[in-house]
Amino acid sequence: MEITLEGKVALVTGCGPNIGSGVALALSRYGAKVACNDVDQGVIDACIKRIERNDGEAMAAPGDVTDEEAVKGYVDAVLERWGRIDILVNNAAILGGRGVLDETAEAFERAVRVSSLGYFLNTKHVGRAMAERGIRGSIVCMSSSNGWNGSAGVIAYAFHKGGVNNFVRAAAMDLAPYGIRVNSFTPTAPTPDNPELLAQGAQSVLNGPPPKGAVRHGLGSEGGDEPWRRPARWTGERPPMVPMGTTGTPTDIGHAVAWLSSDFARLVTGVDLVVDGGARAKNFAYFPAPADQLAGPLPLINLDDTPLPVS
Repeated sequence: MEITLEGKVALVTGCGPNIGSGVALALSRYGAKVACNDVDQGVIDACIKRIERNDGEAMAAPGDVTDEEAVKGYVDAVLERWGRIDILVNNAAILGGRGVLDETAEAFERAVRVSSLGYFLNTKHVGRAMAERGIRGSIVCMSSSNGWNGSAGVIAYAFHKGGVNNFVRAAAMDLAPYGIRVNSFTPTAPTPDNPELLAQGAQSVLNGPPPKGAVRHGLGSEGGDEPWRRPARWTGERPPMVPMGTTGTPTDIGHAVAWLSSDFARLVTGVDLVVDGGARAKNFAYFPAPADQLAGPLPLINLDDTPLPVS
């Protein structure tokens, strides 16, 4: 089976350097033209540059996914340039946050708004564009393991990712009469493999740890040292927690999303595709074998020809 997206046009929201960029690149490498959306023009430029240096075709689709006029504007721009949209990947979201005892109402509302309203508006306007043109397209909404399982320190993220999962099932029912498929995709903390991101990580190591007093995200408050607080996570040594030994990379996600967006998945709708090395399937009491005894997955099929930075 040779997956091809030749002749198709994709729109990827939230094309940041990790999952968004990885998915955008994969869709391009499989043959699609890709419109890259974000609120940060620098992020868009970096994603387009990555696609073009790997011989793909891309365009900028800047705009806030929560602004309906902005969404209609960049959807129209893609249609004006390429005449169609066959694939939508809803990926824009606000990562991180704080736990339920410390999150602010403002931060909670903004995080939920970006994901919920962003996914809705893009699905609405791209779905209409598909339906009007008789395009039996694919819409993929990025979920998260946090949408299925509890995790401390990210209450807003957990809330809106959980909502994604049922939004997908309902939207799949709405769009099924048009032959448009809607699915979710669940990754689990992938290991970055974007050369630029790896280079930035290497530079941050050289720059040293963040300054004392920097705002802490995820657990506790900015201080987090009140006497009544209890730890939310175990911070000691753990055995490997993922059955396959790795949760994979954005390239692994890209391969799977490309298949989900292809004609080979023509009857796949209203479901969640998980690529996480078995993390979600694992029973809480199960510990995989020691790391040196895990066979691990097959070698990664790489999609970015850029040399990785030398460590």
